[in-house]
Amino acid sequence: MLNNQTFLITGIADENSLAMKVAEKVLENNGNVVCTGLGITPFHKNVSEKAKDFLNKNYDDFQNACQKVLGKDVYTAPLDVTLSESLHFLSEDLKQKDIQLNGFLHAIAMDKTIRNKSVKPMLEVTPEEFNETMNVSAFSMISICQALLSNGVLQNGSSIVSLSYIAAEKVSFFPYINISIAKAALERLTLEMAYELGKKFGIRANAIRFSPYMGSKAGNATLNIEDVERANRISPLGNALPEDLAHEVIHLFRKETRITGEIRHVDGGFHIMG
Repeated sequence: MLNNQTFLITGIADENSLAMKVAEKVLENNGNVVCTGLGITPFHKNVSEKAKDFLNKNYDDFQNACQKVLGKDVYTAPLDVTLSESLHFLSEDLKQKDIQLNGFLHAIAMDKTIRNKSVKPMLEVTPEEFNETMNVSAFSMISICQALLSNGVLQNGSSIVSLSYIAAEKVSFFPYINISIAKAALERLTLEMAYELGKKFGIRANAIRFSPYMGSKAGNATLNIEDVERANRISPLGNALPEDLAHEVIHLFRKETRITGEIRHVDGGFHIMG
């Protein structure tokens, strides 16, 4: 289904990441993946020892997970979407290796207002916290597009998929506030890219809202088991599984589809429940 096609998969933190399940499914469908994780790059300057230790551990976990699940030959690279040099270094490396991308998964998010499942009220969020979350979780989709297109790495007719959730649209019982606003921006940017990139390059762009999921590092940092159980109880089909998400991403990655500008729901019907 994805023969001779290669996709950039961002946002893998460990083997339980939703992005990892998508990468697995790409390989199962005879495609190839390029995987990126947060880690130290040559462009990080004046980084504290604490931050350096965090970034090194994060990247080691990412690499080990990719090799365990996807195989030792998988392309892995550090990427910090807040550094234009890091983005262009990756793009140039892909170009030099003659790796052409047929799309990418945007699964990157960060919000420092969430600490140990405690969430700051919006009235207490600083401009720096808001802007950093917006840059990493939303604008980074534009940054990735710019870098890949500037080197001719992202091919005409490619497909972009971004990951979101219902809190981008409405206030929910999940402990999300600041990052929900960034996800709303990500969805809006996805629609703009569907129009701009579709007109110019035939590139498709869609977003998927997924069920609450605690299997990943991100889910464990932000959710409580009560949140997941309540959503599972309310949803007509129960919570969707990572496998369900991966199937939908593969469908949107397929060249045969003319689907773009969609906000898809893979959530067992949770979004219809008021």
